[in-house]
Amino acid sequence: MRSNNTVAMDSHALGTLNYIRASIDAAGAFAVPGTAGVAMGVVGLVAAGIASIPALAGYWLVIWLAAATVGAGLGVILVARHRSGIGLALYRGPARRFVLCLCPALLAGGVLTAVLFQAGEARLLPGAWLLLYGCAVLSATLMTAPAMMRLIGAMGGLFVICGAIAFEAPPRWHNAVLGVGFGLLHLIFGYLIGRIDGVERSKT
Repeated sequence: MRSNNTVAMDSHALGTLNYIRASIDAAGAFAVPGTAGVAMGVVGLVAAGIASIPALAGYWLVIWLAAATVGAGLGVILVARHRSGIGLALYRGPARRFVLCLCPALLAGGVLTAVLFQAGEARLLPGAWLLLYGCAVLSATLMTAPAMMRLIGAMGGLFVICGAIAFEAPPRWHNAVLGVGFGLLHLIFGYLIGRIDGVERSKT
């Protein structure tokens, strides 16, 4: 017959193992908050709507650059809020590696934006943005939580496809393709990721 002391020790050991497992998971993978994707998607759809107004069509580049700045800012704020809510630092461990995976392709996008604009090839920017953003997401996929890896990888792949479409599409369709990519894809996958994150957090 097992004593009460043995039961207590077993419970303590199980709790310790659960804590160790959670610590390893937290150290090895980055959980992307769905709210960040949804917020960025809303910004993208708003930018597409504004840029589609005939009187503002000539300012599409300024509108989308402003949207990128606002979307990125909201993303960082919501990621920081999500991580602080579960007691994790923003720029340590998997979060730092996730950002480092994103940065090369995003920096390349920034450089190409300046180069193509100065060369008078702004028509190539939508394709370059979508393609390089998709590559950035795909590069960072391995740093995400296992439950989200396939979903985020699919999102990155779809951004790459949107980029290829933008290169082939006539300029009058560029704003719509940008809206589908940075707006609709972010919104849909942000919602799906948020559902997965909610399920995973309910298990702990």
